[in-house]
Amino acid sequence: MVGRPRGVDDAAILRATADVVGRVGPAGLTLAAVAREVGLVPGTLMQRFGSKRGLLLALAERSAGQAEAEARKAPERLRREHGSALAALTALLVESMEPMTDPETYANHLAFLCLDLAEPEFHGHALAFHRAERRAVEELLTAAVAAGELRAGTDVRPLARSVQAMSAGAGLIWALDREGTLAQRTREGIGEVLARYVALPVPDDDPPVPADREES
Repeated sequence: MVGRPRGVDDAAILRATADVVGRVGPAGLTLAAVAREVGLVPGTLMQRFGSKRGLLLALAERSAGQAEAEARKAPERLRREHGSALAALTALLVESMEPMTDPETYANHLAFLCLDLAEPEFHGHALAFHRAERRAVEELLTAAVAAGELRAGTDVRPLARSVQAMSAGAGLIWALDREGTLAQRTREGIGEVLARYVALPVPDDDPPVPADREES
């Protein structure tokens, strides 16, 4: 027998779940709240995901899968859009922070990360997300070295770790001091981390002759 068609697909439900997490955190999330977001009844979510935990675990799995896909596609796309590997790197990390529009939303997503760290099933997805982002960062740093944006010989693996650490730390400090926007703080932090590695322009072999000397 053919089952009844699904009026709302799982992807839409998980997007709504992420929105609710951003507003109330994982502890405050209920199946009823998510169901209202997508025009379903809580029982439908129970049938599909089994429980609130099952719904959150599905969101974690989806986020990891999206990160894997982005790690494959985003570096090339962002380089086309922004014209350089370093600009693409900044855009990559800024885009990843877009859902965190204010400190409260950041805190609610941070609470989800605490769940990721505490429970093994969630941790596996969080680690996959982290590693996928690391690959994308390393790819863009490697491209920046090849393009002469970063100094030749720059070791991109430890630099990628520093960039990721800065990105995470920038969010925490911004949520505390609340100065500027998270996007601004992320851009500033990337610039500070990369400053010592940026390739200096090569001076001309023959500097221009001052105009007064040309006349003499």
